[in-house]
Amino acid sequence: MRRMIVAGLATAAVAGGSVPAMAAVHPDRAQSAQAPALLKTINVSASEFKFVLSSKSAKRGVVIFKVKNVGKLAHDFQISGRKTKMLSPGQSNTLRVTFLRKGTYAYKCTVPGHAAAGMKGVFTVT
Repeated sequence: MRRMIVAGLATAAVAGGSVPAMAAVHPDRAQSAQAPALLKTINVSASEFKFVLSSKSAKRGVVIFKVKNVGKLAHDFQISGRKTKMLSPGQSNTLRVTFLRKGTYAYKCTVPGHAAAGMKGVFTVT
């Protein structure tokens, strides 16, 4: 009887200990359900006074916006509280945004007067 209890405790300890050991061996399995996947890369061209996006929608997760200023004035790109640096003509910048919820997200150029002149739009997350 005493051996059965000790053996049962040893088995429980091994079984309980194997879960963290398995997570240590395969950490990607434990985190894959929580971490959003890279779903889409969007190319953004900025010029006077508009943005042209390669796609105006994506699924929930990580979206990479590759912004290039193809205009003659400085521009930036802002969406979901994130913003590129100010881009001089010919410059590029990459913006990585994680969208956790479905919905519409406004984007714009933050240079005074540019959004009012048309440098704005709506990006949809499905």
